[in-house]
Amino acid sequence: MASHKIEWSVGAFILMGFACAVALAFASTSLQDRWLGKHYTVSARFSNTGELKVRAPVKTAGVKIGEVAEIRLDPQTYEAVALLRIRRDAGELPADSSAAIYTSGLLGERYVGITPGGDPMPLADGDEILLTQSAVVLEELIGKYMFGAGGDAGGKSGGTSGAGDGGADDTDERG
Repeated sequence: MASHKIEWSVGAFILMGFACAVALAFASTSLQDRWLGKHYTVSARFSNTGELKVRAPVKTAGVKIGEVAEIRLDPQTYEAVALLRIRRDAGELPADSSAAIYTSGLLGERYVGITPGGDPMPLADGDEILLTQSAVVLEELIGKYMFGAGGDAGGKSGGTSGAGDGGADDTDERG
């Protein structure tokens, strides 16, 4: 008889421990927001997401207002489409807001920064942010700096701007 009492006590203790672990996991993640409908989803298209990952933060003015829910490739345009899950308690973002991919520090994690616009109409669930800026990839910047790739500031495709480049374009037009 005493043996059954101990077994039931141990079983109840284990079940309570498991319930506490589930409650802690539920409270420490944003699963409660997903299940309770306290968010809305908007999309943004980028030509390059860099190392942006699912569950990366979405921030406005440095404050986390959501997370990246999904990143997929659009097979028609070959652009990355990021689905951003925004918390409703963060307020309504204007419809003309812009999104950019930033890096925390020099080599930190990537996140999406949203800059609110001035449109009185807010973004609704399923809308798309049209003004976007892709990630700046450090390796590309280093390559451009070291090897001079990317052309010169004048937009000419040639190597030097000598007399053979059309000397009339190089003259001063003030008179």
